[in-house]
Amino acid sequence: MLFLVLIYQDDAKMAAATNDEQAVLGRDYGEFNRFLAESGALRGTAAWPSSVTTVRSLGAETLAKDGPYSEAGDKVAGFFLIEVEDMRAALEFAKRVPGVQYGGVEVRPVQV
Repeated sequence: MLFLVLIYQDDAKMAAATNDEQAVLGRDYGEFNRFLAESGALRGTAAWPSSVTTVRSLGAETLAKDGPYSEAGDKVAGFFLIEVEDMRAALEFAKRVPGVQYGGVEVRPVQV
């Protein structure tokens, strides 16, 4: 089964992190990304601030603007798409996301 794993970030929590905490987070993401690549389950990924464009409808006009302009409190910091046996296995991947302490991780089954 395919699962989309969305990583959310609370900007206030990230801003409060010390330089040392941010360095550890960067290191941990490097290790996590290697784990994903070596797992054989990874089917795709993206991380902010890669080229993000937001499309919004404003009345009769639809606009596309550069940047992740979400109205939500937590912002999507990245995602990965995995193919694993079931939701239990997908949750095991999600539990390993280093940034979970700075936001949250959401797992969604993907229908194709």
